[in-house]
Amino acid sequence: MIYHQIRIAMKPDAPADKVEHALELLRRMGRELDVVEFFLVGRDVGGDFHYGAMYALKDVDAYRAYMYAPLHREIDAYGLPLVANMISQDLTDDPDPEIGDKIAKVHADRFADHPELLDLVQDLGSYQGSGVPGEGPATT
Repeated sequence: MIYHQIRIAMKPDAPADKVEHALELLRRMGRELDVVEFFLVGRDVGGDFHYGAMYALKDVDAYRAYMYAPLHREIDAYGLPLVANMISQDLTDDPDPEIGDKIAKVHADRFADHPELLDLVQDLGSYQGSGVPGEGPATT
């Protein structure tokens, strides 16, 4: 299983109605994508972030399907302009010693296939974690 999580801090001037719409898009992704085993979207407690989302995915093939879902691209286009800072991270119990490289490849492929995503993440104040372009394997 791969547990993909994002933590986001919104821009101070992000309109509340747009933030709520972005959160609802994240919830829709959890409800509508068959590859999502379970999910949670809510407030981030105990840190510098406002909201977070976590999606449980069976394996790297499900992870790729999640990352490439048209709804995911819609969320990026709508939500990322509202975000100041973001962390993307993955936790897995997959015994494959190359799982980190495989996760990193999904992200690298996605940025190569959709170069407009790079502009969106480069506009963030900070972006850390498994999805960062050019950052190598997701785990060591």
